[in-house]
Amino acid sequence: MIVNFITALGSRITRPILTLGICFRFFLDILARSGVVFKRPRLVIEQIHFIGNYSLIIIAVSGLFVGFVLETAGVLHAHPIWFGRSAGCHGRPWLVRELGPVVTALLFAGRAGTSITAEIGLMKAGEQIAAIEVMGINPLRRIVVPRFWGGVIAMPILALIFSAVGIIGGWLVAVVLIGVDGGSFWSQMQSAVDIRDDILAGFIKSVVFGLAVMLVSVYEGWMSRPTPEGVARATTRTVVVSSLLVLALDFLLTAVMFGG
Repeated sequence: MIVNFITALGSRITRPILTLGICFRFFLDILARSGVVFKRPRLVIEQIHFIGNYSLIIIAVSGLFVGFVLETAGVLHAHPIWFGRSAGCHGRPWLVRELGPVVTALLFAGRAGTSITAEIGLMKAGEQIAAIEVMGINPLRRIVVPRFWGGVIAMPILALIFSAVGIIGGWLVAVVLIGVDGGSFWSQMQSAVDIRDDILAGFIKSVVFGLAVMLVSVYEGWMSRPTPEGVARATTRTVVVSSLLVLALDFLLTAVMFGG
């Protein structure tokens, strides 16, 4: 009884460590075969186009509504005398630095990440990966590497679009609906957003989140069981693990960048 308990406990402890080791080895294999990005850039460009089209609408619409909410919340909490002077400042640094990368990464994981996991898993279930291997082509280099780097490159672009659309949403609320002077809005926004602390920090976060989400997505697809149930479980794990990883990385990056 005690031996079985200790064995089960040991298995629960060692299994996550073993999975982390396999995932890290998988990441090193991707890096080792990333030369195809330079030899055949068309493969990566196709994936950027596919992932961008797949996620663009939902990310743009979400950015617009986040901009609405930030500016509306700023209006409700600002004194009427000072609102006009602070229009354009309401949440803009947080939108560019925090909300843009984090919300984009979460939407990206739920939309493009699960799609890539399912695509690779179904290729595995349909023995297409085995067929590619029989033809003498490395399936990791042909299938995984272009999708991985396509998603990593697409992620900062989508985060930039999210923030830009969010700013336009704030402009619609402040300038069009409330009647704040447009020049004052853009002037206050430029003074509120810092290039190094906000834009550069948001860019670095979006790149790190892109690496994390894409590694989880391709790994889960590559390791999924070649059955419909196995692929479905892999897509679910992609959403859960990617979302938790993005939030944990956001905490760590914020502490490192702004802790001092």
